[in-house]
Amino acid sequence: MDKPTRRQMVRDYREQKIDAGVFAVRCAATGEVWVGGSRNIDKQQNGVWFGLRTGGHANRQMQAAWTAHGEASFAFEVLERIETEEMTPLGLSDHIKSREQHWRETLGARRAAG
Repeated sequence: MDKPTRRQMVRDYREQKIDAGVFAVRCAATGEVWVGGSRNIDKQQNGVWFGLRTGGHANRQMQAAWTAHGEASFAFEVLERIETEEMTPLGLSDHIKSREQHWRETLGARRAAG
């Protein structure tokens, strides 16, 4: 099998389907839940965990729980995936915010962002 060219790899990367969605971060030790939305739900956990591990997450309550109880007490869950193909960027942003609000109310959760 031929090795793909740089041009082919760039094209493949740009053509990747990226799912938007809503996620929850749960702390088993405290029972706290935080809900957030993302334009790239599959990459979101890495971003949240990086912020928490380095002590610089924007949500101070989440950071305090992480510092007190550690990574083992935390779980990341995708609550909903959003089909983006027919949406404008503004429409997608509004839809993500709406679904975040729905999930926060449903779960009695806080916002994941600071």
